[in-house]
Amino acid sequence: MSMLLPVLNIFSRILFAFAFTYLVPLTWAWFLDAHHHVLVWAGGFALTAVSGLLLWLVSHRHRRELQARDGFLLVNLVWIVLPAFAAVPLMFTVPDIDVAKAYFEAMSALTATGATALSGLDALPVSANVWRCFLQLVGGLGIMLLVVAVLPMLGLGGYQVYKAETPGPMKEAKFTPRISETARGLWGVYFGFSAACLLAYRWAGMDWADAFMHMCTTMGLGGFSSHDASIGHFQSPAVEWVATVFMAAAGINFVRYFIVIRSRSLRPIANDREIRTYAAVLVVSIALIYLLLLAHRIYPEPMDALRSSAFHVLSLATTTGYATTDYAQWPVFAPVMLMFLGTFVSCAGSTGGGIKMVRMVLLIKQARRELVRIIHPRVVNPVTLGGAVLPPAVMSATYGFMLIYGAVTMGLTMVLLFTGLDIVTAFSAVVATVNNIGPGLGLVGPASNFGVLNDVQIWVLSFAMLLGRLELLTVLVLFTGAFWRK
Repeated sequence: MSMLLPVLNIFSRILFAFAFTYLVPLTWAWFLDAHHHVLVWAGGFALTAVSGLLLWLVSHRHRRELQARDGFLLVNLVWIVLPAFAAVPLMFTVPDIDVAKAYFEAMSALTATGATALSGLDALPVSANVWRCFLQLVGGLGIMLLVVAVLPMLGLGGYQVYKAETPGPMKEAKFTPRISETARGLWGVYFGFSAACLLAYRWAGMDWADAFMHMCTTMGLGGFSSHDASIGHFQSPAVEWVATVFMAAAGINFVRYFIVIRSRSLRPIANDREIRTYAAVLVVSIALIYLLLLAHRIYPEPMDALRSSAFHVLSLATTTGYATTDYAQWPVFAPVMLMFLGTFVSCAGSTGGGIKMVRMVLLIKQARRELVRIIHPRVVNPVTLGGAVLPPAVMSATYGFMLIYGAVTMGLTMVLLFTGLDIVTAFSAVVATVNNIGPGLGLVGPASNFGVLNDVQIWVLSFAMLLGRLELLTVLVLFTGAFWRK
């Protein structure tokens, strides 16, 4: 317990700060919803703020600089407990929702997964939809990056939090002398893009409420919508192109934008191997899906086929999860390819999920290196990225991550199969949640949602989203005996 109290001291401040996020849906409810909905959000604010204060009173005498192990505990505590508080207002604003689905919805929002267990979104109070979507904006780049920016007391633990919250294998890289400066810079870029996205959606014809909600879920690459038909509700090519452009932008490493602004040069993006590969994969994928749609005459007009191809490739590849049509009804190559793209295309440091493009680049380079070594056993051919030789620790971390990624995916699939799901639904649901993609295939395809699953399956997939958001190792390290030994 003595080990946990300093972590709880920091967490109490995070919980208290999180209470102020309830003011966003409260404001929308004040103007657009019934009076009793205002009371729900005010109650959520009070419950969270008071809980944070009480926790602080219990733990404030145990304040100290956190160690590396404390950082991992803090990250897990935040991502497990905050969804529980975020789920409480949903119990009072969403009809016929139970605890499992409310927690699943909140976890999906904060992890920017976009898998929903709700139907009848069009009939929900505006404030409930705003809350679901706003949580994706907050969770998209990582709540803990904001914490590191404003709580320098974290010390070494703060660096551990930064590493745990930074997607991809290049966690040791620091781009400013202080991590807090890096975090503030990233959030500055993030909110700058968000403002531009909001105005673009408004220009494309959305009202302010829809523009705000879809801005949150586009920049967070979460894919929640205020309509059951998702982006298809608007029947607007302009809206689809706005979504496509900003999903593409949000799928790129935000650190690169930060460096571009600091250096006033586009070279950091143009010379980045991961971003070049990201763009190439997207272009090739769009072309393949476009040709497939034309060949099967899914769309009568070539421009409609191109727009739909670009939109759905970007949506699934960046793990956003928007849809304008039931792409599961396209020729089977298309939905399977779209799911596959969602497992790796997003860049490290973006708001997307999956194993990240940089890991795929490293694995391909290593595979090529091994092929060369078969022919020339004594050749010196190290793996490089950006002209620099990668240390063995980076490659070891990549191998370890991929091994655990495969084991977790298969293990959770087997658990869902044991509960009675069919193989397509079980496997695609795990892939969709571990990679934070959103919709799967089968019973949880784009024309349906996760509400068809039972509570056991819902809890399993909630855990899968947590694993995916924290990139597996940050969560699984808590299950090792070495972590708890002094």
